[in-house]
Amino acid sequence: MSDRLRGKVALVTAAGQGIGRATVEAFAREGARVVAADINATTVADVAKTTGATALVLDVTSAHAVAEAARTVGPVSVLFNGTGYVHAGSILDCDDDAFEHSLNLNVRAMYRVIRAFLPGMLAAGGGSIINMASIPGAIKGLPNRFV
Repeated sequence: MSDRLRGKVALVTAAGQGIGRATVEAFAREGARVVAADINATTVADVAKTTGATALVLDVTSAHAVAEAARTVGPVSVLFNGTGYVHAGSILDCDDDAFEHSLNLNVRAMYRVIRAFLPGMLAAGGGSIINMASIPGAIKGLPNRFV
């Protein structure tokens, strides 16, 4: 541990499992005060218990919930947007509801979280925003991963 994040506050979305959970663990090891946010109360409570993070149950698809989280948490030094969803199937398998869900979770949610937390970051002198995507969304297209 190098304490690179000592004295920093980090908010991590989708913190209950996978990349989000690993990020919480890494940020905590580096000395950050981590707020672990996830829609799943059970998984976020578990990650908080094992890492010392603060658990925050948060639905990032709700503009009201995100704005309230920003007021409750206050300024952060690091904002890690890890929430995402990959629809399984081709365009022919993806109906309007699945397409809208993907846009809402993968695009609008990151916008909402950044928009809510950025004023506090700027007022505190800046920080880092990390928007995470998995391989199907970030690097190259994969078969049957239209959205």
